Amino acid sequence: MAKKTSGTARSSSARKPNAESMAERQREISVSEFFAKNRHLLGFDNPRKALLTTVKEAVDNALDACEEAGILPDIEVRIEHLPKAGDGRYRVTITDNGPGIVRRQIENIFGRLLYGSKFHRMKMSRGQQGIGISAAGMYGLMTTGRPMVVHSKTGKRKPAHHIELAMDTTKNRPEVTVDQESTDFPETSTGTGTRVAIELEAKYIKGKTSVDAYLEQTAIANPHAKITFIAPDKVEGADDAGDAQLELEDGEKKRNKSKSDAVTETTEVDGVLVFPRAVEENPPETQEIKPHPHGVELGMFLRMLKATDETQLAGFLKREFCRVPPAVIAEVTKTASSKDKTITGQSYVSKIDHTAAERIYKALQSAKLRNPPTDCLAPIGVRQLLAGLLKGVRAEFYSASTRQPAVYRGNPFQIEAAIAFGGDLPGDQPARVIRFANRVPLLYQQSACSAFKSVVDAGWKNYGMQQPRGAAPVGPLVVMIHMASVWVPFTSESKEAIADYDEIRKEMKLAVQECGRKLGTYLRRRQRMRRDAEKRDVFERYIGEISRSCNAITGADMDELYDALMKQAQRRTEIADAVLDDEGKIVGYKNERNGLEKDEGVVIVSREDGETADAPKPAQAAEAKPAKRVSAKPAKKTVKKKVVRKKVKKKRTAAAGLFER
Repeated sequence: MAKKTSGTARSSSARKPNAESMAERQREISVSEFFAKNRHLLGFDNPRKALLTTVKEAVDNALDACEEAGILPDIEVRIEHLPKAGDGRYRVTITDNGPGIVRRQIENIFGRLLYGSKFHRMKMSRGQQGIGISAAGMYGLMTTGRPMVVHSKTGKRKPAHHIELAMDTTKNRPEVTVDQESTDFPETSTGTGTRVAIELEAKYIKGKTSVDAYLEQTAIANPHAKITFIAPDKVEGADDAGDAQLELEDGEKKRNKSKSDAVTETTEVDGVLVFPRAVEENPPETQEIKPHPHGVELGMFLRMLKATDETQLAGFLKREFCRVPPAVIAEVTKTASSKDKTITGQSYVSKIDHTAAERIYKALQSAKLRNPPTDCLAPIGVRQLLAGLLKGVRAEFYSASTRQPAVYRGNPFQIEAAIAFGGDLPGDQPARVIRFANRVPLLYQQSACSAFKSVVDAGWKNYGMQQPRGAAPVGPLVVMIHMASVWVPFTSESKEAIADYDEIRKEMKLAVQECGRKLGTYLRRRQRMRRDAEKRDVFERYIGEISRSCNAITGADMDELYDALMKQAQRRTEIADAVLDDEGKIVGYKNERNGLEKDEGVVIVSREDGETADAPKPAQAAEAKPAKRVSAKPAKKTVKKKVVRKKVKKKRTAAAGLFER
């Protein structure tokens, strides 16, 4: 028995893993293999969200490519249901009129994760990480086994390249299965472009987090783009029916805008949804900037110091960073010097050790530097914000505001806000908050986003709105917030919410409050205009009878008396005919809208079915005003004068009270 026990112990000891056997099982994990197992980090949590993420990444890439090439975007989004392949099988096809993609880069762009041209550039762009469109192709390959199909045409007279590729997730490398030239490319306005088709397991449902809502909001933030959406024939349902949706009108409609321009609204014809182009110019081109010293951490500073091509410290600080003038370099080197080692601008970079580099870094962080340049940002702008809201939201009052650029962690950013009030928006629901980051809509994780928190903090009761504690205001209101930055701090890789930095939240709150003040002034003025209009209605109801009575008693000319009283009423209640600007100031009368419509920050639209504070119609005055009499005065009735005078006095007293404010 002892021998058997000893043998068993020896065999179990031989099977026990050691350091060598454990080392043999260790291997490198590719980034594509990691995200294939953790695809929820990229926005592919469920079939419905996967469809939205796929469309979002492709449309974002198309907009970036068109804008960088100076082309007005014309994008078609087509979603096809493939019931023969499976009830949840869809094909997503995105076509744009951009410059196209050269053949040698197609498989790298669409077949490798973390491959792109935007990650290392300090300039505003929609994409940042080089993950999105390749991750969508990877998800389609995993759920359907079908490769991604890419058509690219880079010249009018050049044939299109037809590429079918799949991703090897173990190596993060593309595998091209089809590579040929093709003439099967749709006609575009430029003769060039890119078309991407992905088959995937998905679910198409309308609602506030659907593809429809994403494209509606994309059209608002990108009024220079024309987007055509062809939805699948089979719609599996609808949710969030009570939510405030952006209304779509059948047929071509036009509405008044500044300088009597016509603004076309979103239209739907035979199931094809068209978001028209509202402005005929691209956003201003952004410039790439160098990192700001206050946005660089010590580890990155050491790596930049090691990788630079500059030989001297002054050249390194001047050319590798922005906003570091010679005076600051002299101050930094003086602060970083010690008794053992003196550092100057002429010190060689290769001879700066770790201790000296750390002192230089600390001196840079404590130095007073100018904010980074802002030509790397391209905000939407007040006019474009209003144009986007006008074509997507049917309201009566529109206001927009753009804040001055600010800085967080050395990264420049700029906040814009816009609101739409009244009109066809539901008045018994919480306000709808539309969030954007670099012109890209954010549809998920609203409560975790800094933009939504800033709306809650704005204090809408001060502007005449109802607001429950800790919630968004209640009323016919849409609030839009846009953040433009060289690096948007998202809470996750799926880019669904903006991180809650104090600097960002403060600017968002101030932008919303600026629009809120305009709304509050408009509501107070409109309420006063309505009161004065009602006061004038009461007066005009009795003015004809007063004129007749005075004529009968004193013999005064009835028409002259009527005109004098009407003129006095209009003067006392002239606010009823007022036209307001964005600050609530009166800029005109007699229902003239020109004074207000010239303002860039506010647009007011009169709705046929909405309440207005206009003055009574001329027809009402005509009914109250007595007709002219040519005949002689009528015979006076036999009445006691004292009694008549008392009655007239009472009428005059009642009429006089109408003019009191």
